[in-house]
Amino acid sequence: MVGRANLVSNSKITCTFVPMSYIVITGGSKGIGKAFAYELAAKKNNLFLIARSENELNILADELKNQYGIEVITLALDLSTADSAQCIADYITERKLAIDTLINNAGYAVWGNFESNSMEEQNRMLWLHIQTVTNLTYLLLPILRKEKQAYILNIASTAAYQAVPTLALYAASKSFVLSFSRALCFELRHSNVSVTCVSPGPVNTNFVNRAGMHAIAETAEKFGISPTELAQKALKALYNRKTEYVPGISNKLGVLFATLFPKKLVETVVSTFYKH
Repeated sequence: MVGRANLVSNSKITCTFVPMSYIVITGGSKGIGKAFAYELAAKKNNLFLIARSENELNILADELKNQYGIEVITLALDLSTADSAQCIADYITERKLAIDTLINNAGYAVWGNFESNSMEEQNRMLWLHIQTVTNLTYLLLPILRKEKQAYILNIASTAAYQAVPTLALYAASKSFVLSFSRALCFELRHSNVSVTCVSPGPVNTNFVNRAGMHAIAETAEKFGISPTELAQKALKALYNRKTEYVPGISNKLGVLFATLFPKKLVETVVSTFYKH
């Protein structure tokens, strides 16, 4: 808690205690989430980082606290499980934390033909991208509404703009994130909560390797941007209260191509890049 001193008419000083606000970042221990953490910590924001690896979270938290003098809370949690969003909400409510920003960043891809992949793993990805994003947003909205100005940032993908063979459920789930974000932004347009959806193309993280897409790793790296650059651009879009943002000229052209040309042509072109 921090104290705020207020002068009153009889010249006495009163001290009103208000909770420090935190920014929630899912998938906050590495990659894009870690880049968000560094960018926000440098601006003296207090952070609540959530990811599976407790060790990586603790190392990052110590680095941020020592370097920037901020408060960092960590929670080691598998966000692809059914009760993960409720666990986060309960943690926040029990400790009476003030939250002014939610960054739904956690995500990964399952690559390959739909029928060839494990349905269990595909369901975990779907839960992470759809149910966790939806449930966590729903549960934290009442807390965000208590702030003077609050923000929600959802990370989708350029894959959200078309069907992608061999990434069928990944692209479909990111389409959900994009559509949900736009609708929620409209519903909250007269409120204190701003919603932004950022759809990056390739980002130079471990994303491609984790998905097993080794064959396209070199091409993805060639056209990819750094997590730091993405975090900077995404935060700029967020604080400018943009509804939707696609970083990079080539990605914008790709989205335009997907929008203007026949779907079968788009899917044929995309399938050559993501061929399994």
